[in-house]
Amino acid sequence: MTLASPRSVRKSETGNGGDTGLRAGDSVLANVSPTALSRYDEAVFSVSTDGSVAAANPAAETFRPRLDGLGLQRMAALGQKAIASDRAYVDMIDAGAAEAQVSLQVTFVPLADARHALCFVRDLTLDYSLRRALVDSRRRYRDFIEICADLTWEVGADKKFAFVAPRGGLGYTPDELLALDPRSLMAEQIPDTNVPFLTHKRIENQEFWLKRRDGRPACVHISALPLIASDGTWNGARGVCRDVTDSRDREATLARVHNREKVLTRIVRAFRDEVNPEAMLTVAAEALAKGLGADHSHVFRTIAPDPGQGSVAKSKYELAAKFGDMEAGQAASILSTLSDGAGAAELLIDRWQVLAAPARYRSASNGAAVLWRRVDRGPWTDDDRLLLADIANQIGVTIEQLIHHEHILRISRTDALTGLLNRGAFVETLERHIKRLRTKAGPSVLMYVDLDNFKAVNDFRGHAAGDEALGKVREILLKSTRPTDVVSRLGGDEFAIWLVGADLAAGTMRAKQIIETSKELLPMSGSPEKPLTLSIGIAPWTADDGETVDQLIARADAAMYGAKHGGKGTYFISHFDAEAGGAS
Repeated sequence: MTLASPRSVRKSETGNGGDTGLRAGDSVLANVSPTALSRYDEAVFSVSTDGSVAAANPAAETFRPRLDGLGLQRMAALGQKAIASDRAYVDMIDAGAAEAQVSLQVTFVPLADARHALCFVRDLTLDYSLRRALVDSRRRYRDFIEICADLTWEVGADKKFAFVAPRGGLGYTPDELLALDPRSLMAEQIPDTNVPFLTHKRIENQEFWLKRRDGRPACVHISALPLIASDGTWNGARGVCRDVTDSRDREATLARVHNREKVLTRIVRAFRDEVNPEAMLTVAAEALAKGLGADHSHVFRTIAPDPGQGSVAKSKYELAAKFGDMEAGQAASILSTLSDGAGAAELLIDRWQVLAAPARYRSASNGAAVLWRRVDRGPWTDDDRLLLADIANQIGVTIEQLIHHEHILRISRTDALTGLLNRGAFVETLERHIKRLRTKAGPSVLMYVDLDNFKAVNDFRGHAAGDEALGKVREILLKSTRPTDVVSRLGGDEFAIWLVGADLAAGTMRAKQIIETSKELLPMSGSPEKPLTLSIGIAPWTADDGETVDQLIARADAAMYGAKHGGKGTYFISHFDAEAGGAS
């Protein structure tokens, strides 16, 4: 289908002498005003029943290059349809290549000769492009709103929702939101001037608390603009809400974790900076109470049950440190709960909220931390519980360190065979006691004990028998003394006893008792001719003597040899001679 050549159309007298493009000899076409067609701004074509398409005015000649073959065929077919139906016909034609495609509105008007129709062409490419751009823009805007906001809304002058996003928000459907008073979404009742949905000023990403459909609070960031008419009348507001509850919860959780770490670090550093291991737990108790806002705190150590009680026996708790004046016995009920295997425990005891957690080392419980807080100071929080659990584990490590320290101290101060104080520890203890007793002016007695014929036991019965005999002496001495007395193995077969607060009469009576009990050693003798007995030297001491520790030990040692020289298996008393500066 081709356009008619310009040479096939005749010249006709028009108002301006232009070429109309109408076919020569077409009387019907001649009845159409060429002047009017030439002045028509849009392109006009002539379409015939044989499918030819010709320019009918100059605008069509100019427009003709923009039509491709497919566009011409479409125009010819529509023109033939209009001529056949003898009625005006309107349709759309897309013509041209993809990068230069045009959208044409074509209107066909059949002429009276029933062989031609005029085709009025209107280029709507720009209109269509603008419309598509507008649709795309609206779709893009809607997508951005869907991505960036959890609720898009508009409130009218009647203070009711006039529009909400198609997906609703805060758990509500759009219809449910439209039926709500916007003020009812606020978590708390506030003045209308502070309600963001009724704002009279611009709001930029401000934080508000709203209520979800299920009643749960929601933290949202709202940006909104008031709708103000030209006369200054408030016509409503529109804005967007962004639900930040989850992010706020995450931030709050991270902040609490960070705060717990800071408090934990501060508390742990406080008691680990303590040089004296024995004072670590005291510092820990104070730091624990202050760090968790408690009025009192207790730190307990566990005492292993006596093996003789069987497997059902439970560990007992011993107070290791405290802060405040709360008696440790008050914690018995909550410690009993921990003994039953509870990971942590809370109790309300009178007006106190009590929180406790076991202290652990390598998954084994070795103590407990107990906090006391007045009821009127508020309940324990999850952060308090987590922090106490972390600190309790650190206390468990500290308790274990203290146990090791005490063990090292014990083996450095005690005799490996008998478990009694060794010479160095005994002398140190004696110096400390005497220094304290000088201020009290009280008497005491130092006793030196030596085994008689002990060498014969080793020679005739072996060293194992000798060790057994030394263990028996330990048993005799401990059985014959009080817990407040100090018993030591000075070395070899020599022992010492410091009878705290005893006078000479009490010391003499104790010596006789020991000698009587020592008859239990006779079956352990090396031979009948060399019986295993004890010789005891007694050195009474008073604060008025002014005697030094070394002088006192030397006097007791001399008294012991006096007993041996007196026949063994007896005791001898050595008094302090102030003029001689020693024994008398």
